[in-house]
Amino acid sequence: MTDYGHDLLFGTFVTPDARAVDLAVAADRAGLDLVTFQDHPYQPAFLDTWTLMTYAAARTERIRLTGNVLNLPLRPPAVLARAVASLDVLTGGRVELGLGAGAFPDGVAAMGGRRLTPAQGVDALAEAIPIIRDLWDTGTRERVDHRGTYYTVAGAKRGPRPAHDVGIWIGAYKPRMLALTGRLGDGWLPSLNYLPDGVGSLPGMNARIDEAATAAGRSPSAVRRLLNFLAVEGPPAQQVEYFAGLALNHGISGFIVASDDPRTAEVLAAEVAPAVRELVKRERGS
Repeated sequence: MTDYGHDLLFGTFVTPDARAVDLAVAADRAGLDLVTFQDHPYQPAFLDTWTLMTYAAARTERIRLTGNVLNLPLRPPAVLARAVASLDVLTGGRVELGLGAGAFPDGVAAMGGRRLTPAQGVDALAEAIPIIRDLWDTGTRERVDHRGTYYTVAGAKRGPRPAHDVGIWIGAYKPRMLALTGRLGDGWLPSLNYLPDGVGSLPGMNARIDEAATAAGRSPSAVRRLLNFLAVEGPPAQQVEYFAGLALNHGISGFIVASDDPRTAEVLAAEVAPAVRELVKRERGS
């Protein structure tokens, strides 16, 4: 039994198009915890994810929002830090930061971003995260200076401070990105369909995150484990058993189901999530 000590979150994974705001509102009304949005700025059929998130935040009341995951090469970290903190303040603490190294270099280059190799993308992300955290840290008046290979910040003033401790959830699959997640991340946010061996990949990938966290002087429980599901088959009772098994056996505490159908959010919130929470609580208690 694996337990990293986090409450269970249930949410949806939404395509950033004209229907996305209505789907976010439906997820909010249904009682889900989280609505997430793809971020592919090079896709002309998609709305800009940050603009969409801001509009959706204004139309919702309690649900948390995040990119899934935001494309770092097209969103400079210092500017992104201020944008995230600003929206978190305006929403009363409802924003998390899903962040990725940028998986489509051709698309990034087409939009004017730097074309990075996968290894360079990991290194750039490792530079970006401390910049973001430093700009959020208003506990000192010392300005932020960072002169790295990929990003330079020269005397930036800190702030605004987010309304809550924003989680940086990293989309990671390969060994170096998993190690970075353990070292610097607050959460791991992959998609089940992209794991090389599906659920069978989870023990080894969790172990790599745990090892990196421990080596960095952190507890593995500092890294929440979330998972995107591009499709979930079966009736609600079957989904309950499936999700509970992932929580109990692999420590997954965030279940994000891709859907462009409001009914999916309603069933997930009303029938699946409460039953999963009860089953996991009962099994861990016993």
